[in-house]
Amino acid sequence: MKKNSLLKNILITLIMTIAATLAAFWFFRHVPENPANIALVYITALVLTARFTTGYVYGLLASLVGVICVNFLFTYPYFALNFTLTGYPITFLFMLIISLSISTMTSQIKRQGEILVEREKLLMEAEKEKMRANLLRSISHDLRTPLTGIIGNSSAYMDNCDILNEREKLDLVSHIHDDSNWLLNIVENLLSVTRINESSMKIATSLESVEEVAAEAIRRLLKRMPEAVIHVQVPEEYLLIPMDAMLIEQVIINLLENAIIHSKSTLPVELAVTDNGNHVTFQVTDYGIGIAPQRLKTIFDGSPYTPSSSSDVYKGMGIGLSICKTIITAHNGSISAYNREHGCVFTFTLPKENAKT
Repeated sequence: MKKNSLLKNILITLIMTIAATLAAFWFFRHVPENPANIALVYITALVLTARFTTGYVYGLLASLVGVICVNFLFTYPYFALNFTLTGYPITFLFMLIISLSISTMTSQIKRQGEILVEREKLLMEAEKEKMRANLLRSISHDLRTPLTGIIGNSSAYMDNCDILNEREKLDLVSHIHDDSNWLLNIVENLLSVTRINESSMKIATSLESVEEVAAEAIRRLLKRMPEAVIHVQVPEEYLLIPMDAMLIEQVIINLLENAIIHSKSTLPVELAVTDNGNHVTFQVTDYGIGIAPQRLKTIFDGSPYTPSSSSDVYKGMGIGLSICKTIITAHNGSISAYNREHGCVFTFTLPKENAKT
């Protein structure tokens, strides 16, 4: 690898030097009254050499070759080094200083750019590690709760089967059913994350109909919660945006399910999709109790709710909303939540095709 890099740097330096010399000969022949052009040609070659090579050596080498070529090829007596002519030692000395300075500055700027790229990569890795830690913490909390409920209710049923009446048995089975659905939803969320490329936090997208994705998400949710009432508003025009349809459906399902379960309201939940120029906005609104202000700050972190609250008040929200954020971030979108006078609003945006991110 180092050998290939060395050969590449030497080749670039040779090409730039030869190209500068050919251009200098052209200026020397066709514009002889302005010899300053020749020095500018070599300085340009020096800047390009420093830009496309690694380290200071090649830029410094190009600067020395440029000074020597100007003196040897384009200064009388031609094809001979002569620094004794009046004014030329100072001229070449300053040209060498300028060349060395430009080479050093160009290399430093390029190095600073490399440092910034490395720093950005480290920040991305840190963000991924933070999301992974939050996800694991949320998984351990969210999986334990439904499993504990299933084990406890099933044990109570088996140990007391002979003394329980039909109503009590039905209650225990109903609790097991609810916890099983909760556990299924967690597993579906975890399977969704596996579709995201871990190394780049990106996903494979294709143009999908916003209306069809929203309709499929609601169909899947109503299959699980047939009693839910959802009002939907989508643009009249046929709207296509790049997305992974299954992942966005999972985000919509998570947000709608949270609104239905946790709002503590019997009023319908609303899903509104709007076209906002270079992006599309999805908004889920409920008319319930809202979210505690201190909870809003960390609601997408995947952390469980405070111990002072009932364990099932926000059940499923930790991992579900954390995964929602992961999915939307992988789509180069944004997600947020805020309270209003009656209830709360969850909003996420997705960029359109060719939109600047």
